[in-house]
Amino acid sequence: MNIAIIPARGGSKRIPRKNIKPFCGKPLIAYSIDVAKESGLFGRIVVSTDDAEIAQVAKRYGAEALMRPKALADDFTGTTPVVAHALTCMDLSSVEVVCCIYATAPFLEAHYLQMGLEKLLTCKADFAFSATTFAYPIQRALKRSGDGAAMFYPQFASTRSQDLEEAYHDAGQFYWAKPQTWLIQKAVFSPQSVMVELPRHLVQDIDTMEDWIRAELMYKALKNEKLL
Repeated sequence: MNIAIIPARGGSKRIPRKNIKPFCGKPLIAYSIDVAKESGLFGRIVVSTDDAEIAQVAKRYGAEALMRPKALADDFTGTTPVVAHALTCMDLSSVEVVCCIYATAPFLEAHYLQMGLEKLLTCKADFAFSATTFAYPIQRALKRSGDGAAMFYPQFASTRSQDLEEAYHDAGQFYWAKPQTWLIQKAVFSPQSVMVELPRHLVQDIDTMEDWIRAELMYKALKNEKLL
């Protein structure tokens, strides 16, 4: 059996009540629960939360709810300890693989979850996680310098963009690993992990209200074009 764990704390600061805020017609977390169900990959879908209202929403959309301690719901606790805590509350005797799915992933598609599981198993990796490319070469990035600007990497000032190595970033959608890998809290990003590359139009962080507005516009456009 595979398990999906969806971390969803109640104390989001920049977008209050973000995980259950209505997004294009339903609570944001509902998209993650729905895609987990649609994938057919999971025997259990568990929302780890410290918030009773989030727990109720999770159950309404067909997930289980697991209450976690407040100490694991502050602004500094990472994802891995939250997943590890959830696993310590379960009987793992029949659990093969665990997927952490973020509650803020309305663009996630089921076939990418399936690809992630396949890559984890065939590559015998520690983790398989969603990633995408940066839209602009990071080697040409700028920073503020007094009232002006400076390059982070001035050695690349004259290098053509097509000659620079492509860079990737975490897409913030899912992370597959075996239960023991989560429990010993291995590093997610390492040479022992594999990426599942997503197209950039299916990736959007949702951390600020500007992000939220952009994400809703993207979602509506993709739905209208039947690309999602």
